[in-house]
Amino acid sequence: MDLKSEKIRKIEKVPYSGYLYNLTTESGNLFANGILVKNSGGLGTPAFERLIPGMIHKSNGGVLFIDEIANLRPESQQELLTAIQEKKYPITGQSERSSGAMVRSQAVPTDFILVAAGNVETVKNIHPALRSRIRGYGYEVYMNNDMDDNKENREKIVQFIAQEVKKDGKIQHFREDAINEIIEEAKKRTGKYGKLTLRLRELGGLIRAAGDLAIEEKADLVNLTHVIKAKNLSKTLEHQMVDKYIENKKKYEIIIVDGTKVGRVNGLAVMGSDSSHSGIVLPIESEVTFGGKKSEIIATGKLGQIAKEAVKNVSAIILKYFGEDIKEKYDIFVQFIQTYEGLEGDSASIAVATAIISALKKIPVRQDTAMTGSLSIRGEVLPIGGVSAKVESAIDAGIKRVIVPKANEKDIILPKEKKSKVEIIPVSSIQEVLEKALSWKGKEDILQRIKKLK
Repeated sequence: MDLKSEKIRKIEKVPYSGYLYNLTTESGNLFANGILVKNSGGLGTPAFERLIPGMIHKSNGGVLFIDEIANLRPESQQELLTAIQEKKYPITGQSERSSGAMVRSQAVPTDFILVAAGNVETVKNIHPALRSRIRGYGYEVYMNNDMDDNKENREKIVQFIAQEVKKDGKIQHFREDAINEIIEEAKKRTGKYGKLTLRLRELGGLIRAAGDLAIEEKADLVNLTHVIKAKNLSKTLEHQMVDKYIENKKKYEIIIVDGTKVGRVNGLAVMGSDSSHSGIVLPIESEVTFGGKKSEIIATGKLGQIAKEAVKNVSAIILKYFGEDIKEKYDIFVQFIQTYEGLEGDSASIAVATAIISALKKIPVRQDTAMTGSLSIRGEVLPIGGVSAKVESAIDAGIKRVIVPKANEKDIILPKEKKSKVEIIPVSSIQEVLEKALSWKGKEDILQRIKKLK
């Protein structure tokens, strides 16, 4: 250890040829047997210096902010509750100046305002008594994930870009075309028409990635090309997995994008959550056979409860349009092909219904078409989430037509060059889905019967 930084207290010379024990330096460290024991808090350390106040003590008279409060251990949440209620709490614990010993002081003032943050799904992990205290003497606020897309808020995005540039200190400022692309990305990441994302941390990552590319190219300003490249370089883990998924499925012809097939539909789903999700093409196949005494609907592919119920609801649609109770006469098999990660939600409802009806009536499905949408038992196509990501995944897979709920039509935010590669077909009923998705040659009489039931 470096002894030069320690000033040893002056002592009287003694006739001793061995080593000195328990000699303390000016900083209170121990010098024992010729070895400096740093951070030892030697015998000369005053008792009050062995105490180091925690954040609840330092926040006295001010504000204490705790992020991800639900991650605190239950014991720590109980201690926090005591500090809030009693407005005082002892300083306890070990420190580098307590020689490793546990210390505990008398109660110290802890009169502060608590501001805590967390995710909705982790609220259940907050100690019930602590949450009751927060509700009883404060406020619970659900933060928005987006804001209205208007001039004022777009200017706030511009301001955020400038702040990120200044904070980074290395990257260049953004040209107008680059700023407009960031604003477009802020629209896309909400998944809603007329909104801008408030998940600014993710936008900040894109801004810094674009800035780094400009530095590499020694550009004076960050331009549109840098932002577009940055979006490809800074793909989320989920998006990278989707790219591999599509590559492998096309390689082994699991995703088919041309011709027709009976009972096979290209559904669409998302991986990930919130603004980080990415779309995938989800092939769905169905087979219908005459059932025995116990006819049933069998669905495979690690489906969640909502997805299973969506499959069963298709029977009401078939009964309405074809007058057949499939639950009485047939065994219905539905397979979500290679969904190793599982599937939840009902956004594949129209794809399931189309696959079953195709298999039941032996009507081929167009494989250049993919679809997404929830389905009511009355045959209405209802809106779903992640529509932009789903359409984009269909485009990347080489699909030419995508059927989406009419209510989601305005929510599709894609670059013009990508949107020009696909035909978007908005629908509001299962009749429209069947009309657009199936190949009706030789089966026109069934189509006319369906149309009459609108």
